Amino acid sequence: MIEVTRAMIGRLGNTTTIIKDRFLGFLIWQSCQSTLVYFLCKTLLAPLAPSTTFSAAVFAFLFFQLSLLLFSTSLFLVSSPQPVRGVSPIELLLGILKLIFVHGGQPLPSDFRRRARITLSFILFLASSGVSAFLSVVCLSGCQVFGALGLRGLAVGLIYGSHYVLTRRWVLDFPIVQRPVFFSYKMGVRKAIVKAIKLSSAGYLLSFVLPFFINDHKGQLAFGGLVIEQIVFYFACVVVFLCWELNLHLLQVFLTKRYLFAPPKGSAAAETNPSDHLLAALEETSERSVVRHLAYLDLCMVSESNVDTWRRAAFFEETGETYKKVIAVCLKPLEQLTLDLSEDKSFQLSHQLCSSTQLLSSLHEPFYDFQVCAWCARIAASLTVRSHKEDRFGVAQLSGSNAATVSTLLAALLAVETLMGKKTNQSPNQYLNGPANIKWAALSPTRRDTTIRTASSSSNKKHSPCYSKAYSMADILRTSIYQIVSNFHQQMLTSSKAGLLDKDWIATSAPTPTRDLLLQKLRMFLEFQAN
Repeated sequence: MIEVTRAMIGRLGNTTTIIKDRFLGFLIWQSCQSTLVYFLCKTLLAPLAPSTTFSAAVFAFLFFQLSLLLFSTSLFLVSSPQPVRGVSPIELLLGILKLIFVHGGQPLPSDFRRRARITLSFILFLASSGVSAFLSVVCLSGCQVFGALGLRGLAVGLIYGSHYVLTRRWVLDFPIVQRPVFFSYKMGVRKAIVKAIKLSSAGYLLSFVLPFFINDHKGQLAFGGLVIEQIVFYFACVVVFLCWELNLHLLQVFLTKRYLFAPPKGSAAAETNPSDHLLAALEETSERSVVRHLAYLDLCMVSESNVDTWRRAAFFEETGETYKKVIAVCLKPLEQLTLDLSEDKSFQLSHQLCSSTQLLSSLHEPFYDFQVCAWCARIAASLTVRSHKEDRFGVAQLSGSNAATVSTLLAALLAVETLMGKKTNQSPNQYLNGPANIKWAALSPTRRDTTIRTASSSSNKKHSPCYSKAYSMADILRTSIYQIVSNFHQQMLTSSKAGLLDKDWIATSAPTPTRDLLLQKLRMFLEFQAN
């Protein structure tokens, strides 16, 4: 799932190796920390574990490192900057049968193939988790390879892998505050230790029933030997899960660290076109790639902070082409969010009823790209605010980017608020079109059918992922609009008094009914009554 497209080669230059270099750095760091944990564990278990020869100890250490390398590689391969949807095992089986008997060897639809690859990657991760835990427990406890402890280690690994996949811990979480690698890693060590103890305890208890189905030597062991064996196995599980949790945290730190998509300051490229690498990463990479998310993160920090002012100043160059491209790549995800919400079942005025569970599950997908949409709203608002003082040539206003930004933010906010069940003062037969002519039905309070009420009541529960994402997105959009309104308040009031507010701050591509609704919402912000 982590990929860098070939189109990046050329304009991106050395940045095509971002993920490769970070993965290699992650492997080096994880080998160092796992070595430290291994020898500490061996020192503590020396009085309990059986004595071994020097060659056996060396092989145990090597196999322990290989098991962690297998787990770390599979962990890297399934990591994704945003949630992705796979196929169920039944759908995968039916797809294979269709491929063999129905399609006659012809390829299946591309969307199904993509989702099938995602599911297969999760299955391989589960398998690698089981094998890695099996080898690690055997190496730490010194038991027989096919003994009960090894098989229990396999079961514990499968339990951990299932928990990791089902709870979507494979989704990268980009931190709000960027810190150096060492300090970011240090902040998560305590949490990793607590998480490892909890998961290893749960896995130990769940795998406790496995020895009853295995015919091994336990009947010949004394009670003291059984107790020691259980202690060794539990301690081995804690050590394995601790290494895994530390590796997971370390991978998060490496992959979510900010990368500067800019040439060195003072170089020829920095003088001619310093934004070329950043635009290439935003335009020429796949939507789900880590590189594109890092590019949005870099652009967000450039737009909001005063560290790289020379890079932000390059956006407002005389021709205005760079600024229009930057704003376009920021508004596109927000327009896609509005489009996705419009195509959702909750926005379709149909006479067919569907269950609230199906409807609520369909509401989650538009917010899969939540992180990018949040960045884009902040970037567009920050650049619009910065243009008030830093845009010497007036390219933001003359190119219509300010009006497009305000219109897109308002349209996205109205779409999210409609999803949340807020009322819109619009007739039942009217539709709301965004700046890119995105058409979605705006529900009137007098036309709420049973399905909409059921979905709204289900999605408005605090523990619903759709609820939290929708309300977070609405807060971000509302804050972004207020930033623009606060900085351009006097100009907007002047335009409003002259009857030119819609001309100056609403995109001309929006049809008349939509312009009226966006204008009404904008006036609420001007009066600081939008909440």
